[in-house]
Amino acid sequence: MQNLNNLEQFSNSLPNSERMPLLFIGHGSPMNAIEENQFVTGFRNVAKTLPKPSAIICISAHWFTNGTKVTAMEMPQTIHDFGGFPKALYEVQYPAKGSPALAETTKLLLEPTLVELDEKWGLDHGAWSVLKHLYPKADIPVIQLSIDYTKPAQYHFDLAQKLSKLRDKGILIIGSGNIIHNLRLVDFHNFDKDNYGFDWAIEARSVLNNYLLKGDFQSLIEYETKSTAIQLAVPTPDHYLPLIYTLGLKQKDEDLSLFNDKLVAGSLSMTSVKIG
Repeated sequence: MQNLNNLEQFSNSLPNSERMPLLFIGHGSPMNAIEENQFVTGFRNVAKTLPKPSAIICISAHWFTNGTKVTAMEMPQTIHDFGGFPKALYEVQYPAKGSPALAETTKLLLEPTLVELDEKWGLDHGAWSVLKHLYPKADIPVIQLSIDYTKPAQYHFDLAQKLSKLRDKGILIIGSGNIIHNLRLVDFHNFDKDNYGFDWAIEARSVLNNYLLKGDFQSLIEYETKSTAIQLAVPTPDHYLPLIYTLGLKQKDEDLSLFNDKLVAGSLSMTSVKIG
C-alpha cells in the first residue's frame, strides 16, 4: 500500500501532458559529443520537434548489468567510459540533475521485477554524448535504466511497456545504442566515408528498417533467428536492446519515422527512430 501511495504522490506532482514522443538514438562514436557533423545536426533537429520534457529516462547500451538498476542520485556524474580519445572529450561534463523520485517511481512501476536504486553509476556516454546535443543546457533531470544482460529481447520489450504511463507525465524515454554495431569489423580507414557499409550491413539495414517501418516488431525481437547478415549486424545485444525498449513503448496509433539513417565505417549504423 505504501508503494502505491508513493507512486500516486509522484504522479500527482507532475502535470498531465500530451503523450511524449519516444526516441531511439544511434549514438555512434563518443566523438560525436564534440564534433560537428550530419548526425549531430540530426540530433538537434529532432530535439526541435519535441515538447520540453519534465524529465528523461535513458536506456543506454553502456549500462549492461546483472539485474536491473536505475540511477537514484541527486547529481549523476558524467562518466567517460572509453579510452584512446582526445583530451577534450574527457573534459566534457553534462551536469544535469538526477531525480530520486522518478527513480523510485520507475522501480515501483517495474514491479514485480526487482530494481536496484543505484547511487554509483551516473550518465555514461550513451546518454550524455546525445543529451549534450538534444538539451545542451543540461536543465532537465535525467535518470538511467540499466539493461539486464541475463534476459532475452522479449523480456525487455515487455518490461518497457510498464513505463508507458510516464509518457503522459512529460517523461521523455530514450534508447541509445546502434542497431548495426560490429566493432570487430569496423573499417577505420573509411570512417569518414559517407554512408559506407559492407554488403552484409547494407542488407541488414534494409531488412531491419523494413521491419521497423512495417511495425513488425516481433521479427525485431526474434533477431537471433534471422539471416547471417543480421547476426553480423548484432553480434552482441548491448547496442541493440535499447531499440527494443523504445519499440515496447509504442502505441498502435503512433507514427514511426527514421532519421540519421546511414551506415558508418562498414559495420555500424547511425539509424535513429522517432515515435509519435
